[in-house]
Amino acid sequence: MVRLLGPQDRLLTTIERQFPLVTVLVRGNDITLRGDADQVDAARRLVEELLLMVRNGHDLTPVEVSSSARILENDRAASPAELLSQAILTARGKSVRPKTTGQKDYVDAIDENTIVFGIGPAGTGKTYLAMAKAVQALQRKEVERIILTRPAVEAGERLGYLPGTLTDKIDPYLRPLYDALNEMMDPEIVPKLLATGTIEVAPLAYMRGRTLNNSFIVLDEAQNTTPEQMKMFLTRLGFGSKMVVTGDITQVDLPTGTSGLQIVTRILDHLDDIHFATLTSADVVRHTLVGQIVDAYTKYDQVQMARREHGGQAHEYGSDRDRRYRSRR
Repeated sequence: MVRLLGPQDRLLTTIERQFPLVTVLVRGNDITLRGDADQVDAARRLVEELLLMVRNGHDLTPVEVSSSARILENDRAASPAELLSQAILTARGKSVRPKTTGQKDYVDAIDENTIVFGIGPAGTGKTYLAMAKAVQALQRKEVERIILTRPAVEAGERLGYLPGTLTDKIDPYLRPLYDALNEMMDPEIVPKLLATGTIEVAPLAYMRGRTLNNSFIVLDEAQNTTPEQMKMFLTRLGFGSKMVVTGDITQVDLPTGTSGLQIVTRILDHLDDIHFATLTSADVVRHTLVGQIVDAYTKYDQVQMARREHGGQAHEYGSDRDRRYRSRR
């Protein structure tokens, strides 16, 4: 019961938020649901699924409670306990597993296809799950090495001339990949694997002219590749290899030109053994505000695009008070 309700009843609060017309009463090991009949039935099915997950050793979080509620809402016959309990790997006492149906479909696509594109907003687990699958493939000896790469493009600010060797200069761009690796593997083993070349973390420019055989290759931040770079990367594919390309087409940091990730969705969408997995704000597994922020920016971008298409003002901003102030001026 303690694991079901969460610390300070945090998970119980999440359940109540999902069903505002239901009152949840807990006494000892008994849970009583009262309120609207339809919502009580939905809440009962959710609690039963959460109990099954807890009994299977699954540590619940508010994200998984919300995801389970959405799964049951969309498909009454679905089982969140079955969908979300399949761990990719267990590292340092923590299981890495998909937490939404979108993430589950993404992970399944990686298993079933040679090249997978994971496209979605921040916080949807695109890169993290891809790296978990890469580590899993290495541990199972399905591949001989992991290659992690991303374009060295600044995200809106200028880093200037960084001190140190070439490795020191490119390290800030690749640091997120190192951080994820250290979470999934023993930090003492990672440097050894890097030294032997079993794991390689390098900027995208280092991929040119290579053929990558028996490798699991992850390209992160792919929205910051040019069309030429994307073509160059994809044609590095060798025998016995698998590629995962992740990116968010709404966060392009290229100073000029078109994103290679945007173009490739129109060029390769008809080819077999290539899959495009689209994740949305419903798949965000960070703080609940992140999903709301993603939705707000998406709505804002749609409004701006509509205004540009109709020749209207595309850059209105601020509150009503700000606009009244500007009009007085």
